[in-house]
Amino acid sequence: MADCECLGGCLFFDDRMAKMPSMAELYKRKYCQADNSDCARFMVFQVLGRDAVPVNLFPNDVDRATKILAAPAV
Repeated sequence: MADCECLGGCLFFDDRMAKMPSMAELYKRKYCQADNSDCARFMVFQVLGRDAVPVNLFPNDVDRATKILAAPAV
């Protein structure tokens, strides 16, 4: 499977995970280099676009992504 289309410019990895390369690689293998449909960041990106994805949203935080997607549009 191909890498996620967002991986190259993902602010999560560029910002939040910059000082934790081993943990970043684990997240990338699970959420970015496999089936990214389980990635909370990708869920929000698909529906609301890149600008709506909080920088501090972790790939495994599906509950938060669901709340973001359920919130009324502003």
